[in-house]
Amino acid sequence: MSPRLVLASASPFRKALLANAGLSFDVEPALVDERAVEETLEGMDPEDTALILAEAKAQDVSSRNLGALVIGSDQTLSLDGKVFHKPGDMEQARRRLLEFSGRTHELNSAVVLARDGETIWRHVSTARMTMRVLDPGFIGRHLSNVGDRALSSVGAYQFEGEGIQLFERFEGDYFAIIGLPLLPLLAQLRQLGAIDG
Repeated sequence: MSPRLVLASASPFRKALLANAGLSFDVEPALVDERAVEETLEGMDPEDTALILAEAKAQDVSSRNLGALVIGSDQTLSLDGKVFHKPGDMEQARRRLLEFSGRTHELNSAVVLARDGETIWRHVSTARMTMRVLDPGFIGRHLSNVGDRALSSVGAYQFEGEGIQLFERFEGDYFAIIGLPLLPLLAQLRQLGAIDG
């Protein structure tokens, strides 16, 4: 019998990716203070930061769901070594897009599987995202169109929606950009016998 799958995330994007792939799973957001964890990781590279946060989420939910296979995920965004967090308001979102204009940033998307409070698999995918040179007036109109959705993403954009208009090119895994390295996760779930393969 396949183990019960639990997604340790409140992200509607991660939930949609798993549902669209045909997986049956429960959702239980982790009770992890991400900023408090990050304070202990000062100087750590963005990939490892994403993995540690994903692992903390997976282990937290796994410890309350014995026997289940728990999927934890997190994403960091970095530019020139600086790690960014979700913008707190529309002015921060505007400044973020101005800062990213004409430059390439990295998204590090980590996924971890845990069972009974123990990590059994971990993976991180990195995508390089190059924004086109953005006119400040366009940024204002774009943010007006997307509204508060700009605040739900660390980059102040939804790549799968209108945010695609901000970009010149990207390199890497599309699903990792949305928030979950789906193909490596599905391969591991098949290997574990958790989904049909």
